[in-house]
Amino acid sequence: MTSERAAATPRPGVMAIAPYQVGGARIDGAAPAFKLSANENPWGPSPRAVAAYREAACRLADYPDADSGALRRAIGEVQGLDPDRIICGNGSDELLQLLALAYARDGDEVVYSRHGFLLYPSYALMNGATPVAAAETDLTADVDALLAACSERTRLVYLANPNNPTGTRLNAQEIERLAVGVPENALLVIDGAYAEFVDAEDFDAGASLIARRPNVVMTRTFSKIYGLAALRVGWMHAAPDVIDVINRIRGPYNLNMAAQAAAAEAMRDVEYTARIKAETLRLRASLTAALGDAGVPTTGSECNFVLAHFGTAPETGAAAADAYLKARGIIARRMEAYGLAGHLRISIGTEAACVAVAEAVAAFRGVS
Repeated sequence: MTSERAAATPRPGVMAIAPYQVGGARIDGAAPAFKLSANENPWGPSPRAVAAYREAACRLADYPDADSGALRRAIGEVQGLDPDRIICGNGSDELLQLLALAYARDGDEVVYSRHGFLLYPSYALMNGATPVAAAETDLTADVDALLAACSERTRLVYLANPNNPTGTRLNAQEIERLAVGVPENALLVIDGAYAEFVDAEDFDAGASLIARRPNVVMTRTFSKIYGLAALRVGWMHAAPDVIDVINRIRGPYNLNMAAQAAAAEAMRDVEYTARIKAETLRLRASLTAALGDAGVPTTGSECNFVLAHFGTAPETGAAAADAYLKARGIIARRMEAYGLAGHLRISIGTEAACVAVAEAVAAFRGVS
């Protein structure tokens, strides 16, 4: 006789999480010419970062620095921040998730902008909290709507600035208004994954605000402009008490040695980063203009991608455009999961990639 045992039951909320779908990397039956679905840096990381990664291969038997001290110092040096108020993680995703683990619990609420990063509501659900989406205005976060969505149960407000996938951004005055208005027992988490692509001298991704308001946290990543997506490196700047909380729950070796070494050199190679930014902004402007000439508007992105509006008509909409691009070896990102079925998000690739997209879209729309 065999006894039947019930399977372990996950905590409430977990089964409501939709598995995250990454950007496509392959086209069935064909080799893609251009993968423009994941907002990667098509030029790769700084040669100094690559050299540091290779050197780390000689020390693979050693545990990494448990608190990423050298990397935190490099970030502090370049960004003008106190290294003691910086914590590093296995991608900024880990840090965003740890914030929810530390501060959200059963019965709490986590607020985010309607078209914000897909994982924000997942972080709430995995900790028993309720995700609350705030309406946007013209695909841009709306401070009044975010504040209206808050309640006495709100513990976290996630805001990507600039935002993925819309590419839009709030100015410093609006961010401060949000920070002032969130409930007293809530953290405003500014996700600055694309901050380096903003072309504004007065933009600091929230760093100066954190110095004045301890309820504000900023996360950043090395996956985008620094070209280290494969290594999963992120960092967070926050008040000392928040850093202390997250240090208590993160893994002691949460960031491997090679990742720490490569990221430190990538951060310090400011000339290389500046060249990547300049080239990205140049190509972003040219692709935006080319799409506009083909009758395809975009949102005015401040990131390393454009969000192109094709509509939803069967023969001319985003789904048809995606199939047309794939037939020409171009992989973009469909946006149904974000509630933006009429849009495609197209990463800024090399000049050849951007030209290929412009020519394919023009042909798709019948524009000579």
